[in-house]
Amino acid sequence: MNISRGKTIKTAVIGVGNCASSLVQGISYCREMGDQAVGVSFPDLGGYKPQDVEVVAAFDVDARKVGKPVGEAVFALPNCTHVFHADLAHETAVVMRGPDLDGVSAYMKEQPDGHSFATSDAPEMTKDEVVAHLKASGAEVMIIFLPVGSLEAVAFYAECALAAGCALVNGIPVFIASDPVWAERFNTAGLPILGDDFKAQFGATIVHRAIAQLAALRGVKVDQTYQLNIGGNTDFLNMMVPERLVNKRESKTESVQSALGERLPEDGIRIGPSDYVRWLKDRKVAYIRLEGQLFGGVGTSMEIRLEVEDSPNAAAEALSAIRCARIALDRGMSGSVDAASAFLFKHPPTQMGDTAAYHSLMDFAADSDEGNAG
Repeated sequence: MNISRGKTIKTAVIGVGNCASSLVQGISYCREMGDQAVGVSFPDLGGYKPQDVEVVAAFDVDARKVGKPVGEAVFALPNCTHVFHADLAHETAVVMRGPDLDGVSAYMKEQPDGHSFATSDAPEMTKDEVVAHLKASGAEVMIIFLPVGSLEAVAFYAECALAAGCALVNGIPVFIASDPVWAERFNTAGLPILGDDFKAQFGATIVHRAIAQLAALRGVKVDQTYQLNIGGNTDFLNMMVPERLVNKRESKTESVQSALGERLPEDGIRIGPSDYVRWLKDRKVAYIRLEGQLFGGVGTSMEIRLEVEDSPNAAAEALSAIRCARIALDRGMSGSVDAASAFLFKHPPTQMGDTAAYHSLMDFAADSDEGNAG
């Protein structure tokens, strides 16, 4: 069933950090460059282009962002991602003061020199106020970019999405789309949900998966592997608190385990953020090592060092997920959109090999029977 809606995808952004900065810059960049835009994942998905996304609402807790137009707020400290499109004067949605809940760790509030969160003195919005603002803005899709480990805050905004009638894209490793209870709630509400935890466009996990899949295809027995990541943005700062890392490690580890020919024991695989180095800013450096056995049990090993700007790497896939959410809305779909989530997220409801997941996403966008089977 197709629902008639406007061409613009009205989007609410939860968390105006580095990923949101790259997302908002990316929308404007694609509007200006059109078909000449560089590095766009899926220039067209189901008739929608990245420049069709419009940010109509945004929520944060930092005093340097709350009350500012989103086009200004995305450049405020402690954001530190690369600026590739600075002219955002037309991005006028005002950043609203969301509730703190568990969205900011105490460790992040204790950093010096403008790198800490300066929590706003403005009153925290209630659920009813957030829902009313979402409805007034016309938001159709909500995307969550909160810090890793924000279990209560993600649940709060998921409730708001349900109440406001928004499709949900969960970009972080708090398990919502992949939780059958939450998925059923969105199904009952007649709303689609995509997630959880973005695979970056060309990040450590997707590269690690590719190597693991290659080993499986070539009959190599993998004995152990690791992926150790360091970075200097607030995401890495937040993850210095070990308790906030539990779901992140599970999400990244399961993504790689699913690509191996044979699952490794827990002591044979170690994946996740390992340190925060402030001067790296939004650069992430990943060290990947794989050890295994070739024909006859002869040993082999390989190491990869990958360096990326972290937030544009995620924003590229976020623009794809937002468009998939809108496609699902147009078709009256509800619950977890498995056909699209498998390619875009580390911890989707259904894990697939990347080639199969790519074709699943393409089928979904083309509205084939297979694509709508999820």
